Amino acid sequence: MSSVLYDVPGPRAIARNRILAVVTIAIVGAFVGFILWRMAVTGQFSYDKWYIFTYSTVWQRVIDGLVQTLAAFVAAAIGSLILGFILAVGKLSDHAVIRVPVTVVVEVMRAIPVLIFMMLLYYGMPTIGIRMEPYFAVVIALIAYNGSVLAEVIRAGVESLPNGQKEAGYAIGLRKTGVLRLILMPQAIRAMLPVIIAQLVVTLKDTALGSIITYQELLYVAKLLGTQATYGSPIIQSAIVIAVVYIAMCLLLSWVATIVERRISKGPKAGAAPKRGKMVGGETSTTKLIAIQVGTDSETGRAT
Repeated sequence: MSSVLYDVPGPRAIARNRILAVVTIAIVGAFVGFILWRMAVTGQFSYDKWYIFTYSTVWQRVIDGLVQTLAAFVAAAIGSLILGFILAVGKLSDHAVIRVPVTVVVEVMRAIPVLIFMMLLYYGMPTIGIRMEPYFAVVIALIAYNGSVLAEVIRAGVESLPNGQKEAGYAIGLRKTGVLRLILMPQAIRAMLPVIIAQLVVTLKDTALGSIITYQELLYVAKLLGTQATYGSPIIQSAIVIAVVYIAMCLLLSWVATIVERRISKGPKAGAAPKRGKMVGGETSTTKLIAIQVGTDSETGRAT
């Protein structure tokens, strides 16, 4: 079976792909084996190198770093989503006086690396008499960068929808705000949810940049533990432990995102669908909301 865009590989292509797969696995396996061998030779698996993690105070410090990481991530994630929606609406505006400045702001914030933004806020602001705590410098920098990226994601999601969606909203008397809020935005968010979640994962990992400006998150704790000469400077061991924590957090966030995506894609259950002309359990459907807004616009004289 074949299509215009894809041809099923023949026997030679299948054999070639299998050879490439085996060679790739062998190279990766050899590299990993070499790293493990070097770690064993240099004593990285010895008890002395891992002894520091037998102290409860060390794990308490790791937990404190985890709390700081999550505190920065939660604030940055919420702020990025809010800023992303605001900037996306601004870029979708029909008025150039709004659209052009918002576009400039988005492009500038996307162009500045997060680390430079953090350093400007933490080290640069005191030169003009404004001192900022590391936490706020990290959060503001993450919100500015990721909010601008999410703005482009949401805008692209809205503009990727068929024009008929927007025209249908105008045909029933909705203004642009109503079309955007009730018709376009819900569909764009549903379509772009995987990209939004992926950007939130990036936000979580970018909190590690806060260690450069002395924000005491997980990477800062890893560097602190790794420089303890009394315990053999276990920098690799500390990095492995902190990496496992980051991987666990990213997997948890991806798992939550998968659940949310499945629930959104399923939509309302068939048995719970409201009958025509009625609402079940007092829930208001999108059609009802549209009708309410049209009625409101008619009363104010703004409906067509």
